[in-house]
Amino acid sequence: MRTLANIIWFLLGGLWLALLWSISGIVLCITIIGIPLGLQCFKVAKLFLFPFGKRVELNYAKHPVANVIWAVLGGWEIALVCLVLGVLNCVTIIGIPGGLQCFKMMKLSFFPFGAVVKKAGASQR
Repeated sequence: MRTLANIIWFLLGGLWLALLWSISGIVLCITIIGIPLGLQCFKVAKLFLFPFGKRVELNYAKHPVANVIWAVLGGWEIALVCLVLGVLNCVTIIGIPGGLQCFKMMKLSFFPFGAVVKKAGASQR
């Protein structure tokens, strides 16, 4: 079921969203100052490509200054968009799985530094 959901997600917008995140990461990595931000864009792009069957573990305390800078510079806007899309998806019964994925992406989009994306069945260490 996860594979089918990932294929549908990929075809209905996941590819384009991942490409946008990747392009943003490339643009940020062109400058030396933007490399840490660009690397986080690649992490988010990977989740946007195939989100089903993955979980996000936040570790805000690992890089609090970097997370605050990210959130102030645009992370809050991206998280707000993910929140709105998640709510709109959850309004319909058929969109609930996609809405839950949007909420997962909202967490990662708001505080990506120190966050880890793992498979849903992976053991915690």
